Amino acid sequence: MKFKLEICADSVASAINAQSAGADRIELCDNLLEGGTTPGYGAIISARSNLSIKLHVLIRPRGGDFLYSDLEYDIMRRDIELCAENGIDGIVTGILLSGGSIDVERTARLFEFAYPMCATFHRAFDLCKDPVSGLEDVIATGASRLLTSGLRNKARDGIELIRQLITQAGERIIVMPGGGIDETNAAQIITATKATELHLTGRMEVDSEMIFRRHGISLGGHPGIPEYTRKVADQERIKKIIEAVKMI
Repeated sequence: MKFKLEICADSVASAINAQSAGADRIELCDNLLEGGTTPGYGAIISARSNLSIKLHVLIRPRGGDFLYSDLEYDIMRRDIELCAENGIDGIVTGILLSGGSIDVERTARLFEFAYPMCATFHRAFDLCKDPVSGLEDVIATGASRLLTSGLRNKARDGIELIRQLITQAGERIIVMPGGGIDETNAAQIITATKATELHLTGRMEVDSEMIFRRHGISLGGHPGIPEYTRKVADQERIKKIIEAVKMI
């Protein structure tokens, strides 16, 4: 079974590791602790310079909800323009209305502005009020792909809805499962949903090389977030996921 693996990377190092492991595409972002935000200009340029596979960039100006002000919308448009000027293959974004439906008009304008870059509607979809009409709205935006966990925290718990969405979508749009996918469940999710693409991080925890460590201070203001560890895409883990899916 042919499938494509998209790795969500919050650093250029992770993106390079994912490419080396056999990933088909990178979604580059920042701040995964907030669900992902738009990466910095330097990271975008460096990733493009160091990757030969497809590179998509997350367009999300902040964490939190997906109801954006006119100022935030202008920032998103400008970030898309920077991506277009620097050879990025696609953007990943999405906007909701206050009532929980897809903001078709403003999302479609962003996708039109991004053309001919590929357009993916991201997991803002998982916060919409009605997934059935929501999918039709996402298709109406002109998106070529929808990233979803099936309105659950993890895709494995949203398998049934993801399967239904893939059936509903037919050939009109790619429905790509994402959220908590790893080597233990990737094959199961593909088998159960008939998905042709997967989205995951495939990360491992890496300890800091700092020798001197000042403890008791959390620069981000969140005591549960360690200052001396970080997560990076793990080549071996990603390879295991690819091998597991090939066995289907």
